[in-house]
Amino acid sequence: MARAIDPTVGDGLLVVDKPAGWTSHGVVGACRRLAGTRKVGHAGTLDPMATGVLVVGVNRATRLLTYLVGADKAYAATVRLGQVTVTDDAEGEVTAAAEPALLHRIADDPAAVAAAVAALTGDITQVPSAVSAIKIDGRRSYARVRAGEDVELAGRPVRVSRFDVLASRPAPDGAGIDLDVEVEVSSGTYVRALARDLGAALGVGGHLTALRRTRVGGITLETAHTMEELEAARAAGPARPETPEAIAAAVAGTSGLPLVGLADAARAALPARELDEESARLVGHGVRIPSQRPGRTGPVAAFAPDGTLVAVLDESGDRVMPEVVFAPSGGGA
Repeated sequence: MARAIDPTVGDGLLVVDKPAGWTSHGVVGACRRLAGTRKVGHAGTLDPMATGVLVVGVNRATRLLTYLVGADKAYAATVRLGQVTVTDDAEGEVTAAAEPALLHRIADDPAAVAAAVAALTGDITQVPSAVSAIKIDGRRSYARVRAGEDVELAGRPVRVSRFDVLASRPAPDGAGIDLDVEVEVSSGTYVRALARDLGAALGVGGHLTALRRTRVGGITLETAHTMEELEAARAAGPARPETPEAIAAAVAGTSGLPLVGLADAARAALPARELDEESARLVGHGVRIPSQRPGRTGPVAAFAPDGTLVAVLDESGDRVMPEVVFAPSGGGA
């Protein structure tokens, strides 16, 4: 018999500082155990070598994840110029290396690096890494590559709103030049593909050796917790209620886990619309009230007077279209 959901946890986001070596799936599995529910998901995969912000939704907050997946993201990364790898990052085999003379030329010409970076900034067309999770005829691209297939992915439009080189130094093994960079990109942008394309533009090849996600939409590392911190917080919280009486008396949000509540999560991810009590009641029942700004693109979070998240709305028409409803009325949670 399946164990009942832990009623002390409630709904919200866990902002995890993902450790290196963990898969995003592994983090979700650990959060399911900590939260005592299978209704857990994440808003955008991080590769095992990457660290930083991984947004995990718990219970009803999983319904917000689709909006966070599409949010812009920020990263700190290290690009190694001078080596090409099969995966465009440090986890893959080196397939080509630049001559030392070419590397010396690049090291002595920061203007060339700046020009190549500028060409990869703004609205660009990017070909994802062949070992990405993109599906081709129902199979992941990386699975096809590992099976020995040649994979060519189509370019896709992305936006690189910021691409700054902070420092340059010789690689530890002398086989390249390491650039510390910070980037801000649209959803669907591959930072390792930026590393690959920067190296290709400079004629020396390149790949990613380190990646840390520092922001997803309005959610930053400042609110992130390590897995050790989450384990300790749950252990310090009250024992999980087991008896019918204890379950009935349980209060959501008292588990010890540092969840970001539904309302705060929505405000961090989406533009807000404040509703009066009657409008909140109507929207909570799926009624299509007039749009506040007809023609507005993108989803809008609608809040009741008490701050409760009522729904996520589409205001592209004259009347709203509720995409997700969280509360049956203005005062419900």
